[in-house]
Amino acid sequence: MFSIVFLLALLAFSVTGSPVEVRNSTITLPMTRRLAFSNVTDLLRHDEARLAAFGKYSTRGRRDADAPHPHPTVPLSQDDLGNTMLGYTVRVAIGDPPTNYELIVDSASAITWIGAGTPYLSLSGVNINVPVAVNYFYGAFQGTIWEDRITFTEGITISRMHIGVASAVQGVVADGVLGIGPTLSGRGTIPNSPDQMIPTVIDRLVEQHTIVRPVVGIFFKPTVANEDNNGELCFGGTNRKKYIGQPAYTEIATIRPSSFHWGINQWISYGNTEILAYSAGIVDSGCTFLYLATGVYAYESYRFVTGGTLNPANGLLQISLQQYNQLHDLEFHIGARIFKLVPNAQIWPRFLNHKINGGDNDIFLIVKSLETPTGTGCNFVNGYVFLQRFYATFDSDKRRVGFAQTAYTKASTN
Repeated sequence: MFSIVFLLALLAFSVTGSPVEVRNSTITLPMTRRLAFSNVTDLLRHDEARLAAFGKYSTRGRRDADAPHPHPTVPLSQDDLGNTMLGYTVRVAIGDPPTNYELIVDSASAITWIGAGTPYLSLSGVNINVPVAVNYFYGAFQGTIWEDRITFTEGITISRMHIGVASAVQGVVADGVLGIGPTLSGRGTIPNSPDQMIPTVIDRLVEQHTIVRPVVGIFFKPTVANEDNNGELCFGGTNRKKYIGQPAYTEIATIRPSSFHWGINQWISYGNTEILAYSAGIVDSGCTFLYLATGVYAYESYRFVTGGTLNPANGLLQISLQQYNQLHDLEFHIGARIFKLVPNAQIWPRFLNHKINGGDNDIFLIVKSLETPTGTGCNFVNGYVFLQRFYATFDSDKRRVGFAQTAYTKASTN
């Protein structure tokens, strides 16, 4: 354990001051939305597996002694969700000669790794012989840590980045993963030293003085295309052209498991009805739907006030056109600001109804049950359907999360 800790510390020190090409105080990367699921069953199981990973904790906000880290190591196995994905990817170049990779952007993990698709053939990489393993909602990988250069599309380079190179992969449809979660979410990825954390891409960019602060801005634009460059990732700050007004910030939640991720506190109302009391949950781009804890004062409350009925063919709440026309805004009280999901933002995109066993004109709500009661330390997950309506800022330095309206907050794209 001492040798691993010493080696990681030494490598972290050696990166500081490495030569990089600096153009701006922020780095922006285009993100491409990927739709890769055949039916709603796969998509829901996709989310449920991720929620189960969040849920490897006991109730009352304490971590389960049998799962002491966010990424407990388990043997890889075959899974029929291997081709399932609704998420975003970015393109980066790694190594010398540089090879381009398409990486899934994951806000709930911290490590960057490759090897699921395009092979790693770099001549400049150095194997530092540190084993690594991560389990995701959509799959898992095992491999070793290498040190190599990673170059972003704008020519910004990290000379000595710790990159996982996979020797075994399950259920990842891209070339690998770009982890943008808090450094703490990387605990448990080194099996032989589970308390140690691998420096993230954001950590390295700050150490090299390429960016000033460990901040990530995320922008998603609702779209009707199956694959489109309609997202943006910003390292080091925010892109003011992508949002309206000023972001409103709230501190990262202190209760586990929310505190290990981009967790916040909020309460939710619908019209004059409180749907969910003030409590902790997670903001996660990797979950498709908006999830609320099961119970009278959470998911069941929303179901009652909207009049939605559970559709047995897809597990989603369905409403009529008349009920849709009577929907109120779903209000998220975060910090000192209220963020509203307008009625159109509360429904599944109808151009994708064929993917969820629905008719062209059917209307399905995007609020799902967590299948866990309130009081577990994670009473909600604000997933992709929430983030595509607001600009999100993840600030590790000040341990806070911010949101702002965009030009698409009130769009009628669904």
